[in-house]
Amino acid sequence: MSSSSSRPPSGPAPDAAAPAARPVLRRPTLTVAAKAAPARPAPAPAPRPRPSAPPRSPAPTGYRTASGGPFVAPVRQAPAKAPVPAGSLPTSRLNKRMAELGLCSRREADAWIAQGWVKVNGQVAEMGVQVLPTDRIEVDKAAQGFQEQRVTILLNKPVGYVSGQAEDGHTPAVALINPRTHWREDSSRNRFSPPQLRGLAPAGRLDIDSVGLLVLTQDGRVARQLIGEDSTVDKEYLVRVQYGDIATDVQAAFPREQLARLCHGLSLDGQALKPAKVEWQNPEQLRFVLTEGKKRQIRRMCELVGLKVVGLKRIRIGRVTLGNLPVGQWRYLSPHERF
Repeated sequence: MSSSSSRPPSGPAPDAAAPAARPVLRRPTLTVAAKAAPARPAPAPAPRPRPSAPPRSPAPTGYRTASGGPFVAPVRQAPAKAPVPAGSLPTSRLNKRMAELGLCSRREADAWIAQGWVKVNGQVAEMGVQVLPTDRIEVDKAAQGFQEQRVTILLNKPVGYVSGQAEDGHTPAVALINPRTHWREDSSRNRFSPPQLRGLAPAGRLDIDSVGLLVLTQDGRVARQLIGEDSTVDKEYLVRVQYGDIATDVQAAFPREQLARLCHGLSLDGQALKPAKVEWQNPEQLRFVLTEGKKRQIRRMCELVGLKVVGLKRIRIGRVTLGNLPVGQWRYLSPHERF
């Protein structure tokens, strides 16, 4: 008799021939606590897009531009000179151009052009023609020979004669140019003839109360050299002065700062005078060296500093000196002499 504890299980009986099923083994899942990751800094906010700059205008003319970019440095540059087309060169009258080249004076140029002695680029020139700086100007040998006959005269002008045209009844200095007043010791081979008086004019002023070296010339080249706008020829004068009532030893009484003003610092006719060389020759006489010749310039300069001129004599012009030439007499400028 079986025990009640061996009751068969409910349900169909298993097949005796089928093998028993193997239990499925599974790897146990282990739950591991996740390791806390270190805190990362928050990412920086993305830069806000900058508005695009408006296009820069081109650099002003004459400014320097930095290489490789549109930056304009605040430095002014000298404007570049645009090349001058050959057809736009400035022109001038032929007589003026000839004077600028030192060929002759304008008056001489007109006379030569009228004679047909001047050619421009191989063609005989007409009066009043305009020329370019690049034009070739030729002068006939006849004009050159005519110019060689022009004379330059040195006169020791006395008081009472005016340099230029007669005025107020005073006699012009050119009236002294005659055979009787020609200096006997003149070494020049020239001989006086009346045609030498034609066109003979003073090249520079010497007022009626002054004496000394006066140049009279027929040669426009000499006149331009001595009295042209670009002349740099200096003139030397000896000037006897008084200071107030003091007529002797003026040098001791005259202030040094006033002498400095005579050298540089005075103005005449609203224009500053060029620097001059002024120094004492002796206690009553000053030596002036000027490179300009305004009307009565030395006398007016002296008046501005309280001096009175009682005697004025010009003794040199450039490299030509008065020397032993007697008052009221004249001589020719020698071929070897140059101002």
